Amino acid sequence: MLRKFILAAALFALSAIPANAASRVWISEFAVLTATASGGSPGQMAALPSLTDQSTLDISGGVQTSAAFGSQTKYIRVTCEVQCAVKVGGTATTSSLPLAAMASEYFGVQPGATLSVIANP
Repeated sequence: MLRKFILAAALFALSAIPANAASRVWISEFAVLTATASGGSPGQMAALPSLTDQSTLDISGGVQTSAAFGSQTKYIRVTCEVQCAVKVGGTATTSSLPLAAMASEYFGVQPGATLSVIANP
């Protein structure tokens, strides 16, 4: 009886995982910090809209590298669907800079550079 219960629970847990589950990474590029409404001084946030939103990377199959950043890009915003590791200007490994899942981070970058990302559970 206990075996049947455990088997049923395991099958239920596996069925709850979507068939199209992926490990996606979103990258947006920005040129400047935006001015605040009170005085026009730069605030600590990126101005929308972004210069571009790159194609979403799928790192479920291994390390992926972004397109080269645009000529005006000075900042990027990175959001990983799963815990990952990133590296600018090289190939990311699980020893690279870790990022938490669904916690967006901003980085200063050079135009023409790329971002490499790998899942890092």
